[in-house]
Amino acid sequence: MALQESGEMYLESIFILSKKNKTVLSIDVCEYMGYSKPSVSRAVKILKEQGYIVMEDGGNLRLTEKGLSVAESMYQRHTLLTDFLKKLGVDEDIASKDACKIEHVISEESFEAIKNSLNK
Repeated sequence: MALQESGEMYLESIFILSKKNKTVLSIDVCEYMGYSKPSVSRAVKILKEQGYIVMEDGGNLRLTEKGLSVAESMYQRHTLLTDFLKKLGVDEDIASKDACKIEHVISEESFEAIKNSLNK
């Protein structure tokens, strides 16, 4: 079963939080994403069942290899697309919000073309 956009967003959020903090709890994800505790709890359960995250003793959320792969890909897409839009003159806030939407639907071919264009 393919991971949905919301799952990708949760994994990316856990990844970002784990870069900033030693531990990532569900409440941290709630605050970061602006979602309710029941919503995050449901998502965590599904992501655990699908093998993307594990919950360690004390409630720390840790990405599995599978989850880390998705999270890093989404994070790379987000940052690169944000930079791309900013270079086109788009305001940083708007560029980041638009990149967040684009990162989940852009094809690998189009993403690689943008990436190669920026690396020239």
